[in-house]
Amino acid sequence: AWHTSTTPKGTANTPAGIVVGLGGKTVYHLGDTSLFSDLRLVSEREPIDVALMCIGGHYTMDRHDAVIAAELVGAATVIPCHYDTFPPVETDAQAFKADVEAKTSSKVEVLEPGETFSI
Repeated sequence: AWHTSTTPKGTANTPAGIVVGLGGKTVYHLGDTSLFSDLRLVSEREPIDVALMCIGGHYTMDRHDAVIAAELVGAATVIPCHYDTFPPVETDAQAFKADVEAKTSSKVEVLEPGETFSI
């Protein structure tokens, strides 16, 4: 992940994404990241089945940058996260879905709070 993060006391935090392989499936949570070209490196090692991707902007990449990130990652399924929880991160998840599905071979699953997704 790539972003800045400093606590109120001035402690700098290290951003991170995480790749989880389990049962022959690979899930990549990009973390609270901005767009950067090295996002493509994860899928160069192995195919990504599901990518969890922030789209809310303000603290993370916005939905427009997340479309480019989806192109870089190339996951079979993209699940948007970190949006619509309060005004600074409000965005149109359905527009994100339409854009990703028009520009990539990824399928986008927009989940409502409490919903689940099975690989």
